[in-house]
Order: sequence, then C-alpha cells, then structure tokens
Amino acid sequence: MEPEMNFLRMDRHQRMRLRTAAFRAAQVYPGPVGELLCRELLGCGVFGHRFGGWALVTRLTDHLWSGPVAPSKAA
Repeated sequence: MEPEMNFLRMDRHQRMRLRTAAFRAAQVYPGPVGELLCRELLGCGVFGHRFGGWALVTRLTDHLWSGPVAPSKAA
C-alpha cells in the first residue's frame, strides 16, 4: 500500500496512478457505480488540491490497483 497521496503536490506518477484507477473503476464496476467512481477519481485529480482528507481516495485507488480487471459488459 502506498502512503496517502498528497493532493497539494501530486507528482506525475501519482496523477497517472489516479487516472488509471479511475478508468479501471469503470471496467471493474460496469454501469452507474463504475461511472460515478471514475468521475469522482478524475475530479480528485483535477480539483484535489482544493480539498482535504484523501484517505478514502487513496484506499479506493489501492483497491482498484490490487485486483484483476474483469472485462466490461457495458461495451
């Protein structure tokens, strides 16, 4: 598990990891849930420097990176 992301100073690796997790969310959880997770994670990447308390986002990113991606049935 990576240390909690610092959204005030996200480096390129952290931004890429967050964006990849966002797109994995849409594959792992097809339908409205995956779309919501994807949008929230992408929003954190864009506006994250304005908010605080990112332990949940970090845990969600770790969760999405830890498991295999099932093929999406939404395609």
